[in-house]
Amino acid sequence: MLVDLAAIVAGFVALVWSAERFIAGAAALARNLGVSPMLIGLTVVGFGTSAPEILVSGMAAWGGNSGLAVGNAVGSNIANIGLILGVTAMVQPLDVKSGTLRREYPILLAVTLGALMLVTDQHLGLVDGVILLGGLAVVLFIMYRLGVAGVGEDPLGGEFDSEIPRDMSTQVAMAWFVIGLIVLLIASKVLVWGAVNIAAAFGVSDLVIGLTIIALGTSLPELAACIAGALKGEHDIAIGNVIGSNIYNLLAVLAVPALISPGLLDPEVLTRDMPVMIGLTLAMFLMGYGFGRPGRINRFEAFALIAAYVAYQGVIFAQTTGGIQ
Repeated sequence: MLVDLAAIVAGFVALVWSAERFIAGAAALARNLGVSPMLIGLTVVGFGTSAPEILVSGMAAWGGNSGLAVGNAVGSNIANIGLILGVTAMVQPLDVKSGTLRREYPILLAVTLGALMLVTDQHLGLVDGVILLGGLAVVLFIMYRLGVAGVGEDPLGGEFDSEIPRDMSTQVAMAWFVIGLIVLLIASKVLVWGAVNIAAAFGVSDLVIGLTIIALGTSLPELAACIAGALKGEHDIAIGNVIGSNIYNLLAVLAVPALISPGLLDPEVLTRDMPVMIGLTLAMFLMGYGFGRPGRINRFEAFALIAAYVAYQGVIFAQTTGGIQ
């Protein structure tokens, strides 16, 4: 048991460190190749923040633990909005000024509802995986167009520009990119191994472990990035990290178990987890979109997001221990 716990802790620490190095290397490499900061932020950084979830879900699905992979995808989106965005806005209320983010909100809503439609038959199969990857290609193209259109005119571009390393050579950037990816792979393997053993020891499902411990751990890079951005006054990038990560989680992360280990979903995914994810996504949309005025997520709304996340975790705990049938 202690070895398994140590593996989980070590996996989380290595995951956070390697994700930061992987993103920094990829972003600096793209800058050195002449890619605009806005485009880097919407694609490279956005996709990179979901790298831990992608690799963890891949390792889990490869080992036959598809429930953990699905739980990681859905649970990370719930944690990103309820916990990470909630804690960030509690530390520093967030003002949304970026027009690009206003265009990303509907994309996230469409992707969320699309993912729900794919799993209403309680099955995640190869066709679903292909559709999700097709959606990912479409979204990447849209992000490219938004990135090109937003160059020089959207405040989000300036925030991205200040975050991307300027003094990192191409050789160093490539080295960090490769090292970060290798450590991500190893950390993911160690983390999944420890999590599966813990699940077996306590007699809980892979889905529950994915929704709770794994989802929280793989979302830690977003937590660090969001709080750091908010404290520096980069409110748009803090919210953008959550929106981008959630889009990629559904399209890329959820596609992994569909392609590697297709099969039936636990009933709770449809009756408990997806409704919570959709509810929080709608709440973020209503809070941050603004509807004719600048959007803002204040501390009261932040508290509501955190309370919803805590209540959701409480329901999972109660159902797992037999308190709620």
